[in-house]
Parts: sequence; structure tokens; C-alpha cells
Amino acid sequence: MTNKILALKYRPQEFKDLIGQEAMSQTITNAIKLNKTPNAYLLTGIRGVGKTTTARLIAKALNCETNDDKNKKCSNGNFCTTCQEIANSNHIDILEMDAASKTGIDDVRELIENSKYSPSSAKFKIFIIDEVHMLSKQAFNGLLKTLEEPPPRLKFILATTEVRKIPVTILSRCQRFDLKRVSVEQLFLHLKNIATKENGKISDEAIRLIAKTSEGSVRDSISLLDRALLSQTIDNNPIEEQQVREMLGLADKTKVISMFKEILSGNEKNALEYLKDLIRDGIDAKNFLNDILEVLYLFSRRINLGPIEKDMSISETEAQMIEKYSSNIDMQDIGLFWQLTIKTIDDLKVIGNENLTLEMFIMQLVHLKNIDVPKEMNSETDTTNQQENLLGKKIDEKTLEKNLPNKIKNQLKSTNQIKTSPIKNVTNDKISKIEITSFQDLINQANKEKEIELKYDLERNVRLVSFNKGKIDISFNEKLNKNFIKNLSEKLLNWTGERWIISLSKNTDAKSVYEKNLESKSDQFKEFKDSKISKEIEKAFPDAKLIDIREEE
Repeated sequence: MTNKILALKYRPQEFKDLIGQEAMSQTITNAIKLNKTPNAYLLTGIRGVGKTTTARLIAKALNCETNDDKNKKCSNGNFCTTCQEIANSNHIDILEMDAASKTGIDDVRELIENSKYSPSSAKFKIFIIDEVHMLSKQAFNGLLKTLEEPPPRLKFILATTEVRKIPVTILSRCQRFDLKRVSVEQLFLHLKNIATKENGKISDEAIRLIAKTSEGSVRDSISLLDRALLSQTIDNNPIEEQQVREMLGLADKTKVISMFKEILSGNEKNALEYLKDLIRDGIDAKNFLNDILEVLYLFSRRINLGPIEKDMSISETEAQMIEKYSSNIDMQDIGLFWQLTIKTIDDLKVIGNENLTLEMFIMQLVHLKNIDVPKEMNSETDTTNQQENLLGKKIDEKTLEKNLPNKIKNQLKSTNQIKTSPIKNVTNDKISKIEITSFQDLINQANKEKEIELKYDLERNVRLVSFNKGKIDISFNEKLNKNFIKNLSEKLLNWTGERWIISLSKNTDAKSVYEKNLESKSDQFKEFKDSKISKEIEKAFPDAKLIDIREEE
């Protein structure tokens, strides 16, 4: 055992050693004590949380010799012969099958044939199928009957990381247990205990960083600790947090937050210097961008939930920096930064030079911060001159785009994060207000402003239910533009200086202006054809056709 890797050396041998899964362990042990065990267990969860380990522990608990002889003890390293053989994977009645390498119906057929035989020495014959989602559709179908009604002394234990790929017919035949991610605090204590047993000289900050980087996976965290301790074994020097960061290619979060300060201040040169410093430290590009996402999350958390207190994920210094710099960023900026960061992660797959990609990313962030002109227009602290310059004109989307520097909005059209309603609680006298008292007034105004698409929708695709000042109830047909409500609300706000409520009605009797005009024209035609003058014209001119009726001006 002394030469084994730490992940195998410290593999749990009892349920009490299984960290982070206490509720599941209690449920399984209670069922075994009460002799109410299911025909099949299904264990799910991310990699390294203990699925295969739990399967072996269940096999041990079901077949332990102490179940029949209460005088025997099987714990604290003194295990019975059956438990030892199961732990070493050489018990004849415990079959472990890797579904990733045996996926076909022939493999399952062989397993079913073996299931007919009673266990040779153990109480139960147990089939442990790892990565069960890799089985083919035919193999799953072949398992169904045996899984539902197995022989009395047979148990199935299925383990998978992709539970959604398993057919519902299989899921309904199993008792499912979801193994959750282990918290950073529990991992930290577990790793610290292992490091002490291994006489490893490693700082608490370094252990905490390893625990956080493993993302809730116990195996990953122990493997990273094993990797870190190897360097200490050679030179016998204590391992610090910075060495672990270099080993994993992680950026110093303090430097990342300091770089953000320069980005928010518009200091492009200083921000790029911080980036070059991080690149020299050997950061991994994808890890760096994920660190950016984490910093954005911390900023949003500070803005929305208040000061950050007692968080294992960040140090006290980092929390103070977040507190200090959060006043220079808002949720709109964070939304734009988040979308650009995700897009850059995708760009890494197609761009060969990662450093070039990161430099371009930082430059875009600096200029993206300056995009928020509408926010300045809405600010109550704007000066009178700014209001006169920006609101003295008729404000629409074209005016807004002219005031946006660098036209960066075009790079992130899909994000739809930019505020496009620049007027909020504006009462400037220089904005000309238009009185719209009827639906026809609205159509006439759309025609006057050359909003052809809006006018077309109002006339042909909208059915008016009711019209009041500030509120319009409509129904519509399937041809209505999907952005109609948004466009109409913006135009009414610009034209009248007030916000209007556009509500949708289920009234199917309402008709559009176009339909009403057609009906009105049809009635006029019918009325004219029944008139005396129409009959006289038809008598005098038999080939004449009525085309249109117009009133004289």
C-alpha cells in the first residue's frame, strides 16, 4: 500500500470513510440492516465522488461475514476474508464489468447466463456495471427482464456519470442514489488529513486551492495533492499556493482583480501589462477565462447581495478588492463582459495563438466598458448641458447608435444587453410631445414618421380590441412581426414622452383596419349597385364594371 498512488491508498473501505455522502450512506446501511434491499441500485454523479467505491461498499455490506456471526468484528482495518477479497477485486461472486468496453448484447447475454447460477461462497452474487450509459440499446433491452425479476441471490449495482442517457425503463427498475459534489470545506479537511499522514509539508492556502480546483471531485483533489507532494519529496521544501498555481496553470486572482481595475478605469496599457505578467507565470488560457467568469460572478454577487463575508473561494484581501472596485461596474457591464468571455472561450477552439486571443479580449473589454451611453443619459446626476445635447433632438435608435463609441454593439448583437430605451422619467420641455387619442392617430403618426413596417402591422396584422390613453388592447394574426410590441412601445415613448401598456387579448371577433376597410368598401359597392343610378348606368352601358367608389373632395 505504501507505493500506491494516494487516490487508491486512501480509498474508503467503510461507509463512515465516505465523505460528503452521509445521507446516502445512512439510507443504504439502514436498508441492509432491515433486509429491505432493492434488486438493483443506480449510482449517479460526476467523476471522482465515489460511485465505484460505494458499489464495492454495498457489496461488502451485503456479504460481510458479520451479518451471520455477530461475534465477529469487521472494521477499523480488521476486515473479514470476504470484505478483503471484495476490496482487492478478486472475489468470485462479485463481478465488475466495464460497460465502456463491453457494450453489446452478446456481453449482456453472457452476464445473464452467469446470473442463473447461485453464489459459490458469498450470500449474494453481485454484478457491478460501471459507466452503464455506454451500453447499446439492444443491451439495455436484454437487461430489462433480469433487472426487474432477478434470481433471489442476485443484485445489480449500476454506476454512471450520464444518467440522462439511460432509458427510462431501466431507471424505473432501479433504486437511484445521486452522489453530490463534495464541498470545498470537506475536501480541505480531508486533504489536510491525508497530507498529515503522508508527512507532506504543504500550506493551508495551497490545500484550499487544490480543493477548490477539483470542483467537488474527491479523486481529482487527492490526485492533485499527490502531484503537489511529489515536488516536496525531492527538495523537502514546503509547498506554497504560488507553486500550486504554477503547477495547475492558474492565474493569481489578486492579479486578475487588479487587471479588472485597470479595465474598468479604461487603462488599456496597464491592463495588458497585467495580462503579459500572467502569461509569463504560465497561465492556461481557458483557466484564465474561467477565472474572469468567476471574478464577474463575485462582482455581481457584491452588487446584488452586499459585502462578501467568510467565503472559502476567496481570501480576505480579494474580498476587499471586490468591495473597492465594484462601485465602478454595474450589472449591464457584467452581462456584456460575461457574453464576450464565453464567446472568447469558443474562439480558442479556432484561433491558434492563445496569447493573441487573450490580448484582443482585454482590449475589447476596455472599449466595451465605454458603451454605456444610455446609462449616462438616464443618470439623475447628468448636467443640464448633457441633457440638452442628448435629449434636445428626437431620440430614436439611429440617434442612439450615433452616440455609441466604437460601434461595439455590432459585435454582440446576440447578447441584447444594451439598453435601447434611452428616455426614462424624462420631462425635458425641448422634446416635442404628440397627442395620440385614437388608433387612427397612431397609424397616421407611423406614416408621418415613415415607419412603414409598423404602419403595415397596425393596419393588416393587428386587431384593435380597445384603445385608451396609455393603454392599447389588441389581438393579432400569425403574420405579426415578432418585435412588434417592443417597437411600438419604443415609438410611443419617443412620440408621446409617456410609457404605454400594450396588452394582448384573446378576443377573436375583433378585426384589423384593413379588414374593416374591405368590409366597408364591400357595403358601399352593394349599396351603390342597389341604387337607381347604378341600374340606369348598367342599362345604358351593359359592359361597364364597377371598379371603385370615391367621394368628391
